[in-house]
Amino acid sequence: MKKSLITILITSILFSLFITLTPVMAFDVATDSAILLEAETGQVLFTKNADRKLPPASVTKIMTLLIALEKIEEGSISLDDKVTISRYAESMGGSQIYLAANTQVKLEKLLKAVTIASGNDASVAIGEYIAGTYSNFIAMMNDKAQELGMDSTNFANSTGLPDPNHYSTARDISIMARELTKHPKVLEWASIWTETIQLPNREAMLVNTNSLINKYPSMDGLKTGHTQEAGFCLAATAKKGNTRLISVVLQGDTLEEREESTIRLLDYGFNAFSKRQIAASGDKIQNIPVAESAEEVAVGEVAENLYVMVQKGQEREISQKVDVKDSLKAPIKAGGELGKLTVYRGDETVASVNIVAAQDVDRANIIVRLWRKAIGFAQGLFS
Repeated sequence: MKKSLITILITSILFSLFITLTPVMAFDVATDSAILLEAETGQVLFTKNADRKLPPASVTKIMTLLIALEKIEEGSISLDDKVTISRYAESMGGSQIYLAANTQVKLEKLLKAVTIASGNDASVAIGEYIAGTYSNFIAMMNDKAQELGMDSTNFANSTGLPDPNHYSTARDISIMARELTKHPKVLEWASIWTETIQLPNREAMLVNTNSLINKYPSMDGLKTGHTQEAGFCLAATAKKGNTRLISVVLQGDTLEEREESTIRLLDYGFNAFSKRQIAASGDKIQNIPVAESAEEVAVGEVAENLYVMVQKGQEREISQKVDVKDSLKAPIKAGGELGKLTVYRGDETVASVNIVAAQDVDRANIIVRLWRKAIGFAQGLFS
């Protein structure tokens, strides 16, 4: 009896040691390159070879859509505009909706064809319409990439068809994907599974190249890609509550790997993290020293809402600190920057927001300034 009890006890101890000593497997995905971020904050939650330069295939078309939607927003073009299809656009290979040269198609239909069915011919026609020539549009794409800080990207075309000078990274793609999700119209189009559009003299059936739209309930975008050189790629986005996640996977070996990696990334983001509001726009920061000001101190306020994604179980590692700018001196106009509120996880900076003057900070008059200097001088003599 005692022997059995000792055996059970030893076995129990060994099992406990095994559990304690067995390393916890780090989160990973199968694709060669990946990134996951939260859209509102831009906070990166996971990376894997995110800065490796790779062919992006049709994920490229995110930039085509972004430029087009920005032009629509500024009013220089309209969804109702008629676009004349060139012979060059007609000649595009790969995925296409078989546009006919010298016909006219409404811009909204072309944008849907790019978003839903990844039409190469439609993406070229859009570029030519916006920039006058296709080469001008490619230059526009690269200029926009530089503006967004996509420093490891170079576009040679708007389609993603293979070219040695056409490359990007998962991180850069996530940057332009985040910008694109600010346009609700594209999310509306990207959520469509099938749609028939009327082209001159015929109908065209658009079928979404992203089958996860039907498999992952909260997904509403964004853009697939596949060539032999690029493998299977997907920039995806999904929203639950007030949290929108963006994932990018590149160089998947199979369609299944692309989809499984995307689902795994999004599930990880939604399940392992929670979105916390650290500060609200207008929250006051008292007693910020300002030299030569009438009150000697100013009241600051948080410039905008500040949210962070906190990994569950690591809440105690989150801290915040107000950093005031050096040598603040009156006068300062309302809205002038006084410093920053920064959120840390341990020693790592997670996010920050500007602290601005809640109202005008007036300069003290000359008599007050001289009096303060005199007091300061006197205190220096007797200290």
